[in-house]
Amino acid sequence: MATDKATFGAGCFWGVEATFRAIKGVTSAIVGYAGGTTENPTYEEVCTDRTGHAEVVQVEFDPEQVSYRELLNVFWANHDPTTLNRQGPDVGTQYRSVVFYHSPEQKSAAEESKAEMEKNGRFRRPIVTQIEPAPRFYPAEDYHQRYLEKRGMTHCAI
Repeated sequence: MATDKATFGAGCFWGVEATFRAIKGVTSAIVGYAGGTTENPTYEEVCTDRTGHAEVVQVEFDPEQVSYRELLNVFWANHDPTTLNRQGPDVGTQYRSVVFYHSPEQKSAAEESKAEMEKNGRFRRPIVTQIEPAPRFYPAEDYHQRYLEKRGMTHCAI
């Protein structure tokens, strides 16, 4: 089975990971940090809002079972892409809305998907989601992996 990779930032990575992990065809979802300047950042460093990293989920998926386009739909449906550097009570660049693409095809799909979201009227405010080439991904500390699952939770309570 050949898998593909997708990387999304949509606020606190615990809930984003749980959402993607539940999708049929997703073979793994790992929380981590991407898009900043600090090498091997820690959670504490990322939380200072000085490293430039976003909390992200790197998703491995089987394109025979779930398409990248479907993953983009899950991304748009599970956060507010109109709030700059925040999701709910979480504020800072680490919570920004971002799609890190791994191929020219993913870039095109993400840009088309964003344009469709802007046109369909679902969001009243402009979409601020960034679409950027995938930078180096740093897995988060073990205690962040499957965080909600380990606590018997299905989602973050805001």
